[in-house]
Amino acid sequence: MTRLRAALAGISLIFFIMPMSATAASTGVTTFELENGMQVVVVEDHRAPVVQHMVWYRAGSADETSGASGVAHFLEHLLFKATDTLAEGELSATVSANGGRDNAFTSFDYTAYFQRVAADRLEIMMRMEADRMRNIRLTETNIETERKVIIEERNQRTENNPRALLSEQMRAVQYHNHRYGVPIIGWMHEMETLDMEDVLGFYETYYHPNNAILVVSGDVEPNEVRRLATRYYGVIPENTDLPKRQRSAEPPQTAERRVLLRDVRVAQPYVSRSYLATERNSGDQHMAAALTLLADLLGGGTTSYLTEKLQFDSQKAVYTGAFYGGVSLDSTTFSLVMVPSADVSLQDAEDAMDATLAQFLIDGVDEDRLARIKYQLRASDIYGRDNVDGIANRYGRALASGLTIEDVQSWPEVLQAVTADEIMAAARKVLVRNASVTGWLMRNEEVTQ
Repeated sequence: MTRLRAALAGISLIFFIMPMSATAASTGVTTFELENGMQVVVVEDHRAPVVQHMVWYRAGSADETSGASGVAHFLEHLLFKATDTLAEGELSATVSANGGRDNAFTSFDYTAYFQRVAADRLEIMMRMEADRMRNIRLTETNIETERKVIIEERNQRTENNPRALLSEQMRAVQYHNHRYGVPIIGWMHEMETLDMEDVLGFYETYYHPNNAILVVSGDVEPNEVRRLATRYYGVIPENTDLPKRQRSAEPPQTAERRVLLRDVRVAQPYVSRSYLATERNSGDQHMAAALTLLADLLGGGTTSYLTEKLQFDSQKAVYTGAFYGGVSLDSTTFSLVMVPSADVSLQDAEDAMDATLAQFLIDGVDEDRLARIKYQLRASDIYGRDNVDGIANRYGRALASGLTIEDVQSWPEVLQAVTADEIMAAARKVLVRNASVTGWLMRNEEVTQ
């Protein structure tokens, strides 16, 4: 342990003494904006001749119009079709032929496209990605074929998975008035009606450079990235009618809500609980940091509070966990899960979980455990700098969710500064039964008590 602590201190010192400049922080991050409003972030890491090229659009499923759920994800699939200059499938084939890999993903607040290739192939990636930003060419055959693909994806990932169905229903109950209550992939009955007009409407509204963030990480020079970005992305006109990201607010929750899902396919019943919680806000991340540490303290591993009390002491559970996803444009959730032991009913499991949470609010934070978690987070942050994929994702996801470069860079220190009292204050504010959704996943033959 002493050697590890010394090694980490040495690494921290290296980062601390790196020279600063007007364009690059000590972490090797450079950011600038093209004339058309496209934000560009460059994260340098010259240890391997590899680059990650990502384009993030500030448009996800929560930006869809009512009745067209799933269109953001549908468009993500369709962007791999033909453009003015690329044949269908040519982009991915080119990436593969150059020894790289590519993919895309959709979330509530963003859609992202990426390629990971050798550093000297960056220009090819930019040329192709910029092309499909504005020049996608779809046919009715594309729409029909890919609609079947996303419907089958929903069948496989959601309809055939009781755990996914419970999660989806709990989120729908959690958010009464906000689009976060609508699944990213979409509701089946709306997915089945998505058409060319829906897709092109979303594309024409959001797929513009002033609604996009370009993140390039790896073996790159900022000036070269600027030159290429200006050449390929800089010539694309901005959308002067880009709508503001205005979402309907969630009303205060004053009564606890429950979801009971019975399914013959359930192999392991369990209890899940979610609470509305604040997200990481730009310039004010302290509450989110406290909730991040609270999740680790309650259910972050074998030494966590829930694990110790429910798995080891009372042996009422075979698994416990706590989760908080702070990177979100709007209010997020803090969640708990408890898988009961074989002879423990779901009601007994829920009662035990509630009793344990109540006892935690009395016992407070174990300072030694908190110190270990902070130490682990510090080490994870340092080691994470070796991962060009992870770094690009960290910046892109944050920027697309309303945070800034400064927020990303200050986050590790914000976490380290959180006190036990602040964690307990966050716990008392968030862990309120009247502001929760409790879900039971059970077999058909099980009954409630």
